[in-house]
Amino acid sequence: MDPSGPKYFTIIDYVIFALLLVASMSIGLYYAFTGGRQSTTQEFLFADRSMKCLPLSLSLMATFQSAVAVIGTPAEVYANGTQYWFIGCSYILGLLIPAHIFIPVFYRLHLTSVYQYLELRFCKAVRICGTVTFIFQMVIYVGVGIYTPALALNAVTGFHLWGAVLATGLVCTVYTALGGLKAVVWTDVFQTVVMFTGQLAVIIVGVQQAGGPSEVWVKVRDGGRISGFDLNPDPTVRHTFWTLGVGGVFLMLSLYGVNQAQVQRYLSSRTEKEAVMSCYMVFPCLQVALMLSCLMGLVMYACYGNNSPLEQQYIKSKDQMVLYFVMDMLQNFPGLPGLFVACLFSASLSTISSAFNSLATVTMEDLIKPHYSMTEARATLLSKMLALSYGIICLAMAYVVHLMNSSVLQAALSIFGMVGGPLLGLFCLGIFFPCANSIGAVIGLAAGLLMAFWVGIGGFLARMSSSVVPPFNSTNTVAATPDNITITAVTAVIDAARPVGLDGFYSLSYMWYSALNSSTVVLIGLIISFMTGPTKGDDVASGTVYPVVRTARSLLFKLVQPSACCTSPPEQKQIDGHKEINGNVKEDAGTPEETETFLSSNPVSHLEQETSV
Repeated sequence: MDPSGPKYFTIIDYVIFALLLVASMSIGLYYAFTGGRQSTTQEFLFADRSMKCLPLSLSLMATFQSAVAVIGTPAEVYANGTQYWFIGCSYILGLLIPAHIFIPVFYRLHLTSVYQYLELRFCKAVRICGTVTFIFQMVIYVGVGIYTPALALNAVTGFHLWGAVLATGLVCTVYTALGGLKAVVWTDVFQTVVMFTGQLAVIIVGVQQAGGPSEVWVKVRDGGRISGFDLNPDPTVRHTFWTLGVGGVFLMLSLYGVNQAQVQRYLSSRTEKEAVMSCYMVFPCLQVALMLSCLMGLVMYACYGNNSPLEQQYIKSKDQMVLYFVMDMLQNFPGLPGLFVACLFSASLSTISSAFNSLATVTMEDLIKPHYSMTEARATLLSKMLALSYGIICLAMAYVVHLMNSSVLQAALSIFGMVGGPLLGLFCLGIFFPCANSIGAVIGLAAGLLMAFWVGIGGFLARMSSSVVPPFNSTNTVAATPDNITITAVTAVIDAARPVGLDGFYSLSYMWYSALNSSTVVLIGLIISFMTGPTKGDDVASGTVYPVVRTARSLLFKLVQPSACCTSPPEQKQIDGHKEINGNVKEDAGTPEETETFLSSNPVSHLEQETSV
């Protein structure tokens, strides 16, 4: 390995890279000219509601875990150890809650846009506010998705940075506008397989270069990169078990519970059961993606140690670490660098294409169709033009990402925490609190967005104006400290450097953004609702409120009910969940606000249906 030498593609690398891009484009063209030829909005935006759970699960994973994870996570693990791996704990609740609460509510209402729910539950003004907030969120996020592969190409091939940005955006825009959701989903499947293959190849070769698995383990252990449970409750520490395992749940809910790009995939399923199963199957896919990314970071450390290519000035940003490592390790294997960079490029396309498709959907369904009547053919053509238009708009946002003084991973997650958190709070306010009204929803959303940008932008400006490097995670310090005196000194320095007051508020870990902002929406929304008059149970649209009390009571009854083979049935006045009042048997339906507010897809109770899945 020659760490100081230039790293460029060979002809074979370029050929493989081009073939993979052509394959991705071919999938879009295939669905553009086969089947219904994307001639209706149902086919273009929802794949005729005919998708199966396996391709949907891979597409759900690829949408928000592609280029950002491939580039950001290994660099994070290389620099700070495996503490970030604990975000996998948040995947459990972060996927179970959408599977058993959000999906049944949205699917049974037969929505075309997730923001239709807000009009059914509150009013049209809340729907428009949610739609505009989502458009703002996704346009900014796509800037990260476009800039990431362009940065990779610029680092390893010398290709012009903004030429790569244009190439990424235009290629993705074309096949998304032509092939619709079917092309997006099946391209995601192909790109996921290529992404896993490329990562695995790099890990295997890297382990061999480092001297074998045992040598890798010794180096990362001695280098302090194996992190234990950091139970530090300080919310200003970037990564602890609490910030990742608890704060990450709110981030996952904003991604997999109420985000239009994901809900649109749930709604494209053939049945509600397949939608729930696709959400279940995302869990192992996410765990595999997280494991490969973290292992790559450990292998990078085993190969380079503390002699970081960034410190040696071989690269300009830590977000170029992964691509530099790939070109350095695989330079003697023609074709493999092209495979990995192509998988990164293709993985980023999955994020961008999903965003374009979802942006076109909400604009058409929430902002245009309610106000203008048009033929199906014209609506389909307009949807395709919207996808093209958003492609052009998002290209301009890549330049803003270029100016951000932050890592790709943190920038992406911060954006979703800042804007996705208030949207999550808005949906939770409607689904879990029947008393919430429209005024509380609008003011709560405004308060959540104000809190989001106050903390997010304030923290960004504070980091730019500060010349002091923020304290690193405590998980990295144990192996590097020789004795108790040094440990005490390090602790004293960290305590002295810990920000207080408003600076401490700005130093809040970005993993808590979603939790803080969504809680602000719910709290302010409930206060305003009670001040202006809470919504009565009869005024709540059927199917828009999840029966929390009734479901919890039924679940508790099943858990504490003694086994029939152990005890004889006692004499009682309640029969099968009904109450006998004045000689008449009446159903125990839970709280009045929850009565008749949750639609059932069939005669089977909601709890029984969930258990059968």
